[in-house]
Amino acid sequence: MDIVLATRNRKKAEELRRITADMPVSVLTLDDFTDCPETEEDGATFEANAVKKAVEVARCTGKPALADDSGLEVYALGGAPGVFSARYSGAGATDSRNSEKLLTELRSVEQEKRGARFVCCIALAFTDGSVYTFRGHAEGAIGTEPRGVNGFGYDPLFYPLGSSRTFAEMNEMEKDAISHRGKALRSLHDYLNALINR
Repeated sequence: MDIVLATRNRKKAEELRRITADMPVSVLTLDDFTDCPETEEDGATFEANAVKKAVEVARCTGKPALADDSGLEVYALGGAPGVFSARYSGAGATDSRNSEKLLTELRSVEQEKRGARFVCCIALAFTDGSVYTFRGHAEGAIGTEPRGVNGFGYDPLFYPLGSSRTFAEMNEMEKDAISHRGKALRSLHDYLNALINR
């Protein structure tokens, strides 16, 4: 079974290959289909963006396609940055600028009111038009300064529930075990396993 990952991100492709290593699945990426256009992520939700990307890539390639969208929702900010997580600080946004903006927005918010969650939605689209989604989330809180050098995005600011370390202070295995993306990927794995073995 071929699955096209709707990205050119090598790390995401390696990650999907790891979780499907025990299955007869070949993971392709948009690098294998250079005529497929980039999808504009203009949805109001993570699910809308993931579904749009997966459907467009399945249509373009004629193969099942997988896409994800994820981000951070901070309760004191009404769920921001949400779907704008990657571009929170505007044009030319970087991880550090996004984190700086978030800390500025929260500077007068007490620690006990800095609750947040990471959300991930993965969409799997088939050529017959059917779409399946898999979600995961990780509850936690935002710290007052970056800590740790692993991960990316807001990881150095995010303390998962019950932990005294940020995601960026954890190794990949520790983070995968409790992260939003890890949970969504495990649900996807279970679905694919059942689909292939039915």
